[in-house]
Amino acid sequence: MTVRTRFAPSPTGPLHIGGVRTALFNYLYSRHHGGEFLLRIEDTDRERSTDEATKGIINSLDWLGLERDEQTVFQSTRMARHAEVARQLLADGKAYYCYCTPEELAAEREQARLEKRVWRYDGRWRDRDPSEAPAGVTPVIRLKSQRDGDTVLEDLVQGTVRVANAELDDMIILRGDGSPMYNHSVVVDDHDMAITHVIRGDDHLTNTFRQIQVYRAMGWDLPHFAHIPLIHGPDGKKLSKRHGAQFALEFRDSGFLPEALCNYLMRLGWSHGDQEVFSREEAIRLFDIADVNRGAAQMDYLKLTNLNGIYIRGADDDRLTRDVLERLAHQHDLSLGSRAAERIRALMPALKERAKTLVELANSAAFLARVVPLPMEPKAAAALTAEARLMLRSVAGALAETDFSVPTIDAALRGFAERGGLKLGQVAQPLRAALTGSTVSPGIDATLAALGREEALARIAAAST
Repeated sequence: MTVRTRFAPSPTGPLHIGGVRTALFNYLYSRHHGGEFLLRIEDTDRERSTDEATKGIINSLDWLGLERDEQTVFQSTRMARHAEVARQLLADGKAYYCYCTPEELAAEREQARLEKRVWRYDGRWRDRDPSEAPAGVTPVIRLKSQRDGDTVLEDLVQGTVRVANAELDDMIILRGDGSPMYNHSVVVDDHDMAITHVIRGDDHLTNTFRQIQVYRAMGWDLPHFAHIPLIHGPDGKKLSKRHGAQFALEFRDSGFLPEALCNYLMRLGWSHGDQEVFSREEAIRLFDIADVNRGAAQMDYLKLTNLNGIYIRGADDDRLTRDVLERLAHQHDLSLGSRAAERIRALMPALKERAKTLVELANSAAFLARVVPLPMEPKAAAALTAEARLMLRSVAGALAETDFSVPTIDAALRGFAERGGLKLGQVAQPLRAALTGSTVSPGIDATLAALGREEALARIAAAST
């Protein structure tokens, strides 16, 4: 058997981080077993589904590196097939026409609410002759659900879960206008797509018992089900804007690497000893859905940010340079030509040591693309006293005699400080302010080397006049 999993979001908004983890778990499980991972867009709610949301979902999965094995399936293109199966159930006596009016059912629900009891459809048209149907009512098709015994689910995460069939009423599978209902469409699609494992959030657990009724009525084999716990905020409550980013592309825009986000999400509710950092290859080799915890996971943004810093430090410098240049392109006060790109690439090994997000990395690299005179942060301006400016003129002379490699720059600065009876920091800090407009940067020797002789001396001259 080839393991086939699917991710089946509704395109009614951006892809939530909970959905990202569900997609990741489906991807890892299928890859772990040498299987296939598919995407189905459940877009039958035409009023709420949007092309923008669909593009956002696909872009999110592409950014995360969750490759699919077949073309995307759009549920809205399969409605004729859903209706065909519903009518087959009707013809086989496994479903029936129900002529209750929406107003009639609404009144019954309201009465049940007032009496503080659970309302379930009583199946009044289950065995009635359609000849008794009232005039002018377009019927729906309801499934004849099992009434006796229990439906038992052996869930790969939740274990054995049991529901009395008496609690499951005869659900609608086809509306009066011929459009299918969600719990019916999902079953037909999963069967036709040969899905072997349905991995989704545990908020779908109740739906699963209804969907099992459709599988059994059609005589189809059940897939394996795994219902994973939801993700909560750090306070244990439902994840919301007050906690931080919620959607996949928000994390991208906030400067997180996709591999760091995937690593973090894999560890939400799953673990392998004390190991925290996993390559994609390790994740595929080690991940098993049976090892996922049953309890809700809590989002820890600080832990994610720290993990992202680890990934940034290990990332390819050319890749980071490209990302930084793209982010800086939105700042109109920079000169982002080839010379700025060369400086950023040259200093990247030092820049990335301190950054925990790509946004921080871009901000720390921005000074390399600025033009003279530099804007000065207050602390940097304060460091450029009259005495410091005078010293910088002498420092410039010492630096001009070097080949502007890191070792010779370091030797020149140390020699200058020693000759003047100064500590290296007393030289480096005014020099840093002159070169960057800030009091924070990578090592001053590496910064000077990245800027190059001409640019560095021009900045020192501008700040020391």
